[in-house]
Amino acid sequence: MRGGEGTRAMLLCDRHKKPLVYYCKQDRMSVCCECGISECESHEKVMLEAERENQELQLQRKSKEVGKLMEETEKDIKDLAENISQAKVTLQQTSTWVNLKYSTLMKILAEKQEATELFIEEQQEAAISEAEARLAELQERSKMLRESQGQIDAAQQLSDTELIKESMVIQVPRFKDIPTDVSPNLQDRLNGVTDVLSRVSKLVSEDLEKAVSTAVGQDKDALDPSPGSPQDKRPVLAVVPSPAAPCHPGGKEGLSAYRCSLTFDPRTANVHLFLSQENRRAEHLTSGPRSVPPHEARFDHTWQVLCFQGFTHGQHYWELEVSKPWAYLGVTYEAIPRKEKGKRCMVGMNELSWSLQLDEHQLSAWHNGRRETLASHSQHSRIGMLLDYEAGTLTYYGDGQTRLHAFHCAFTQELFPACWIGEGVSITLCST
Repeated sequence: MRGGEGTRAMLLCDRHKKPLVYYCKQDRMSVCCECGISECESHEKVMLEAERENQELQLQRKSKEVGKLMEETEKDIKDLAENISQAKVTLQQTSTWVNLKYSTLMKILAEKQEATELFIEEQQEAAISEAEARLAELQERSKMLRESQGQIDAAQQLSDTELIKESMVIQVPRFKDIPTDVSPNLQDRLNGVTDVLSRVSKLVSEDLEKAVSTAVGQDKDALDPSPGSPQDKRPVLAVVPSPAAPCHPGGKEGLSAYRCSLTFDPRTANVHLFLSQENRRAEHLTSGPRSVPPHEARFDHTWQVLCFQGFTHGQHYWELEVSKPWAYLGVTYEAIPRKEKGKRCMVGMNELSWSLQLDEHQLSAWHNGRRETLASHSQHSRIGMLLDYEAGTLTYYGDGQTRLHAFHCAFTQELFPACWIGEGVSITLCST
């Protein structure tokens, strides 16, 4: 007793020459009426066409499952490939930045440069090699899934009996999850190098500047005990400017040489922010949200807007007029989160951005959610910002070009000026 072969035309039992109308689940074969009575009477049987329909539904379910897995795998391949590419750029730019910082330091640090470069190369070899191995595994997974889909497609063209047999044999491949991050701690390990160099650079360019300025003042007081003494005429050969004094070559005129023209990007503006003056002024309305179409670039829950222009190299200077001291002014990478609730989307509250917080009582510098409280200053209504991409610095200036703060970092992606704006506050991008 066995089923016949062929197409979906009515097949006959080889033994009784009668149509195969039942499927015996115990024997897993098609049978005719006589076989069903004489040889598998006690077995569970169903109509052959019904069993085929049932197995076709199973194949359709498996096909959808494989299709979903294929989509997820292709997305993982794309994400991991993009992350590998970005990691290579990050590693290369970090290496370049490290060289630049080392060239500005004292000769005593020169022997450390080779060790640091070796560290980055080791990180590249370890992180990229391991990630590329995972990429190859995902690609092999994609190949297996395509083969499984091919088996399913082929099974659907078989005869009833063969389709049922093949459907029971075909299994949807199962895989373990493969992370698509190049290395979860790669940026932290790189930051371990860049943060140290940034602190050394800050020590030389700012803290040493303060120390020398203070020492010069103390020396002058010690050598000039009383007004009118002969020491009044002692010449002062050099005085290092303090951070509270203009410190960029050429003062305001020198900064103006790097002035750039900016406009706010309306696609990014939160619904509570109203743009005017050809997108050069942003105001936080107290009357309620605007009616605007949704956009993937828009900050949904954060009172924030980015500028349309971004920077990947060079020096750039711009000024902002702030109506009241309730704002965060900074720069961010394009990948800053925009749809989440909470502070993580705010400029300066994540690893992708840097900001200066204006408050009625004090100024604060923010990066990656970490706050540095600055010395108390009088309120500044006009803030200047100087970005030196290659040097890895973002410097803030107040009224009269008073130097307020400077960030030191290895920038690795395009930077966009960003503003978080409190209720009732307006910010204007100054043209002059």
